[in-house]
Amino acid sequence: MELIFELSRPGRKGYSLPALDVPEVKIKEEFRRKTPAPLPEVSEPQIMRHFVNLSSLNHHVDKNFYPLGSCTMKYNPKINEETARQPGFMHLHPLQPEGTVQGALQLMYELGEYLKKIVNLPGVTLQPAAGAQGEFTAISIFKEYFKKQNDPRAYILIPDSAHGTNPASVNFSGFKPITLPSNDQGLVDVGKLQELMTNEVAGLMLTNPNTLGLFEKSVTEITGIVHDKGGLVYLDGANLNALLGITRPGDLGFDAIHFNLHKTFSTPHGGGGPGSGPVAVTENLRNFLPVPVINHKDGNYFFDYNVPDTIGKVQNYYGNFLVMVRAYTFLRMIGEQGLKQISKSAILNANYIIQSLKDDYTLRYPGYCMHEGVLSGKKLRDKGIKTLDVAKRLLDFGLHAPTVYFPLIVSEALMIEPTDSESKETLDMFINVMKQIRKEVDDDPELLKSAPHNTPVRRLDEVKAIKELRLKWTK
Repeated sequence: MELIFELSRPGRKGYSLPALDVPEVKIKEEFRRKTPAPLPEVSEPQIMRHFVNLSSLNHHVDKNFYPLGSCTMKYNPKINEETARQPGFMHLHPLQPEGTVQGALQLMYELGEYLKKIVNLPGVTLQPAAGAQGEFTAISIFKEYFKKQNDPRAYILIPDSAHGTNPASVNFSGFKPITLPSNDQGLVDVGKLQELMTNEVAGLMLTNPNTLGLFEKSVTEITGIVHDKGGLVYLDGANLNALLGITRPGDLGFDAIHFNLHKTFSTPHGGGGPGSGPVAVTENLRNFLPVPVINHKDGNYFFDYNVPDTIGKVQNYYGNFLVMVRAYTFLRMIGEQGLKQISKSAILNANYIIQSLKDDYTLRYPGYCMHEGVLSGKKLRDKGIKTLDVAKRLLDFGLHAPTVYFPLIVSEALMIEPTDSESKETLDMFINVMKQIRKEVDDDPELLKSAPHNTPVRRLDEVKAIKELRLKWTK
């Protein structure tokens, strides 16, 4: 396939501009380019065909199965796109007067109310634009809370199976992370928690279900231990797809939680974004939320800056609005009863895959999982095959690989999340492919070592690619 620069021909263009009908004002010489911008010159049909063809080479959830563990790459209903493309939403500007954006403010307010009800927490901000920014927001609120109490706590506990963004959020918020080990069941070591939870520790970041897809059975004991020492507990909401309609984090003792609207409520986030990471908090943390929050009075919705102990802003303006529109559409379409069915289906699908493959691969922590499960390719190492080889071979079947080598507490990890939106036929297809690959490990291991074989780009020398990184096209 030719690059767009290779399609380029001098003087060719795909646009037509009207004659200038306003006074011409030239940019000052000091601000002008010395040479023309090196842009490709192509016609409209060429550029359309190029990017359509390019998109067909990429993997996406509309194309085939995307079992990316801990990322909830569920199908994005096209009605989401219809609502997000409504001119009244799409053409808004964040600096418009409140009176001209009442519909958008109402949608955001109602979305916040839905989120509060789902987790049973009374305060919410929609401002964070990603899950990691939601983490940072929540832990920054913890920091400001203890500052207000004149309680100079310095540490946050993080389980060893946590998402990598957790320790980053802790550091950026001014705390220091302490690793909390797992027990032999892959759950939080409660005894170690009691030992580590001192008066110097501000709280705990917990993912539940954890990154092994296991529900923390002692969750109320865990939150109780932290609270008894005056600490706060944050729930990493990345795995909320397993809890919807079944249990509410506020009932389990969590003080704050972030949502991934772009995961839990559709809108897959492949390619790096955009995202949305709202945060819900308890009553005693509401006064620390970022400003503004959205409120209403006498039938009018408005941006409320009256948040006495606010941490300030964490994002320009009010977050990624069109992701909120998609999540709102999804929630209105699904309804309360639909939320519970989402989690039940996600849990059933994950267990169906894991139990079907546990004899072909290794299940480090036996038993039933929640919405995702973690297998291991450790026993394939005897044949010289790595988990990476399995992931690359899956591409030959038109399937995206699961998350590999995470969580770190499982050697040669294969983290699989089928989500709630996949059919049994799709799951059976994936299971059969995984079994075929397992057979190839014994019969023809070189086939896996050299995979993929039929993709536009074959296996790269990743070390060379990192050392000799080239991001700019040159002739």
